[in-house]
Amino acid sequence: MRARRSLAQCNLGSHAAGIAYATAATVETELDAQQSHAKAAFWMACSIACFVLMSIVGRTLTAELDVFQVMEMRSVVGFFLLLPLVFAAGGLKAMRTQRPVLHVVRNVAHYGGQFAWFVALTMIPLAELVSIEFTMPFWTAVLAVIFLGEKMNARKLGAIALGFAGVAVIVRPSLSGMETGHLVMLVGAVGFGISVVTVKLLTRTDSVVRIIFWMLIIQSVIGLVPAVMVWKTPAVELWPAIVAIAFTGAFSHYCLARALVHGEATVVMPMDFLRLPAMAIVGWLVYSERLDAYTVVGALLILSGNLLTLRPRATAEAQIKYGQ
Repeated sequence: MRARRSLAQCNLGSHAAGIAYATAATVETELDAQQSHAKAAFWMACSIACFVLMSIVGRTLTAELDVFQVMEMRSVVGFFLLLPLVFAAGGLKAMRTQRPVLHVVRNVAHYGGQFAWFVALTMIPLAELVSIEFTMPFWTAVLAVIFLGEKMNARKLGAIALGFAGVAVIVRPSLSGMETGHLVMLVGAVGFGISVVTVKLLTRTDSVVRIIFWMLIIQSVIGLVPAVMVWKTPAVELWPAIVAIAFTGAFSHYCLARALVHGEATVVMPMDFLRLPAMAIVGWLVYSERLDAYTVVGALLILSGNLLTLRPRATAEAQIKYGQ
């Protein structure tokens, strides 16, 4: 059987996601045998549920604790939650990497993007947050042309133009400037874009589990000092939310990987766009956030740009988002 490794492509977005991209190494005949739109939809539903839950618990925690502390606990607790997958993938020896420096570069950028995402989460409505996060593929396309030598074609230029037009409609910058939360999320999307470009290189040698493994370790080290400086002992009632944000932060990406095992990229990736109406509904029900016409029009422009970047049919390279 012939092993195949998918290359990461930007959807950008998660929180963002975070949203970074990664790929699972699979056996081609096994992938073909497992193709199932129903299974792909199930895993994408799990991924979207993780992102939505992470947004809710993220707001709860950042209202009580500093963002640096929340991110540190997310990484540390998430590491222990990931261990069963690590051992299933061959144990700690299987997590060895030939590209430690690239992992560090990737996670510095991702940590910055994730920090911006959490900060913006406390400042702007969820629908606006996710809409701006979905500009991540456009930033990645530009960065890939600069740093990876990829070609810029009419399809990519059209997608970028639609994306930035959508952002302009949502944030509606005036002479007095745009809202701070919008600007913070735009910076976060750029950080996610840098992360994706480096992930595209990492996926040539490293698996999804290995990439997530080093993400949690490196970001725990990066955030240790800032977290200690603002540390506040969490109340007992906050621990369920802490465990929830750690779980959703790590396993949202794993669910995306599983979805790509069972379905073609051109079928799976548009499913992620359901995250926008899902977040809008949660914002309305939980936080009484109103969805205005500007956000709807801007989101449609951004999503149209994302759809334009999708290939008309799936190729042998499964594409998967790796964001928050």
